[in-house]
Amino acid sequence: MRAHTRLRAATSLLGPPQPKVARNAAKYLQGVITSSVHTPSGDPRTDGFYSAFLSAQGRVLHDVIVYPDSSKPVGEGFLIDVDADEAGRLERHIKRYKLRAKFAVRLVDVGEMAVWAAWGEGVAVKKAEGEITVADPRCPALGWRMVTSRERPEVDVEEVEEREYTIRRYLAGVPEGQKEILREQALPLESNMDIMGGIDFRKGCYVGQELTIRTKHRGVVRKRILPCMIYPEDKPAPQELVYSPDSLAAPGGFRTAEEIPTETSIGRVEKKGRSAGKWLAGIGNVGLALCRLEIMTDLRLPGEASSGTGFSPGDEFVLTEKVEGDGSGRKVKVKAFVPAWLRQGLEQGGHS
Repeated sequence: MRAHTRLRAATSLLGPPQPKVARNAAKYLQGVITSSVHTPSGDPRTDGFYSAFLSAQGRVLHDVIVYPDSSKPVGEGFLIDVDADEAGRLERHIKRYKLRAKFAVRLVDVGEMAVWAAWGEGVAVKKAEGEITVADPRCPALGWRMVTSRERPEVDVEEVEEREYTIRRYLAGVPEGQKEILREQALPLESNMDIMGGIDFRKGCYVGQELTIRTKHRGVVRKRILPCMIYPEDKPAPQELVYSPDSLAAPGGFRTAEEIPTETSIGRVEKKGRSAGKWLAGIGNVGLALCRLEIMTDLRLPGEASSGTGFSPGDEFVLTEKVEGDGSGRKVKVKAFVPAWLRQGLEQGGHS
């Protein structure tokens, strides 16, 4: 499919109130996000990059894509692409913690700029003046990310609803926003930010670094966000991840992934024990879940010996609705998949 869509992302602008304090925004960002605003040689970055703001406890507050502001000299201003529902909160967070740093921050007005995505084999994106166009830094399947002040970018493909982009994200296994990367709960490595290039493990100190570095050096991340497919209880487990919303027609079960409450626990069919993970979000019959790797996938954790209670190809998993009174309601089976880009990244040790 070759398509593009306008996203409900919002953009915040960091820049100098006057030229002599222009680099205060870069200095501030360097101390509060997981990526570096500089290249390995120390020069300001000119590309768009993925990153996150963390709490002091190392939990994700906001996942973002940061673009150097092309309307200003290199290193003197930034555009921050963030979930539209979180934009106001991020603006307040920056203003609260910038202390005496002399830079301005504001939300870009609706209609002033818009964020678009374009994807598909052979898609040609024209880089117009004043428009930011980058290959999505998180995963090749997501194509191009564009920030433009025009009504729409110059790209010769079909325009579709954002729902189509979200389905594509789910099939690729890429979480986005705090409905999927749960605010003040999610850990950056469990959210695959290390594999998606969102963490620089060589940079200096930043808020939340201690837990992130400790987790990296321990070498064991037991849970990660994975793409999942739900299917009726009376059907066999699917062998490949496919968007097919009509496949859920079964009495007594969830009719669509949107009906499943966030953080619904994943259990093993006919087996007791710890939860295998928790559901995050979905559309139709696909979505994302935070999964225990040794239980729901064939991935082997570094240095971990088999306990005999781990993954078995024949295991099946179920999402069960919690209901007051009898304790349970609708059910649906769920299967996790490990996308090729994530498996390859884990084998290579992630980005550094």
